[in-house]
Amino acid sequence: MDVTTMEQITSLIKRLVKDSKSLPEPIELSFIRGDRFGWDHAARTITYDPMEGQVFTYLLHEYGHAILDHSDQSRDITLLEMERAAWDQATILAPRYGGAIAEDVIETALDTYRDWLHARSNCIACGATGVQISEDTYQCISCKTLWRVNDARSCALRRYQIK
Repeated sequence: MDVTTMEQITSLIKRLVKDSKSLPEPIELSFIRGDRFGWDHAARTITYDPMEGQVFTYLLHEYGHAILDHSDQSRDITLLEMERAAWDQATILAPRYGGAIAEDVIETALDTYRDWLHARSNCIACGATGVQISEDTYQCISCKTLWRVNDARSCALRRYQIK
């Protein structure tokens, strides 16, 4: 199902807000329009883009993050785990809200995170794969180069050599 009208989007959001209050562990949830989809754990807010072609799919995905109480992570691989879990939750929820989520949509979305993780972990000196040693620092397993990375989930990836 692809929600396309504002009326359908509004109706789905109202159902999600109502249902979030009747969960085993109820959550106060708000939704705001934005230029991309996202879950803000601290604000308990889902941002959504009503112009996105897959509004139904992405609203349920972000709702999955909310239900699973996902918060910030300190390791990149944890982000990928949380993304997969939110997609799994969205897939379970979709029939309740009158739709389904195609596996290729999920894999395409997860590929963006896989590509992001791969780009962050590529050594800026030799191109080998590095390992994350702190939230924003990697070290090459081949040449031992250290580099820092920016968040880059909504902007261009930047990597800075430390030594």
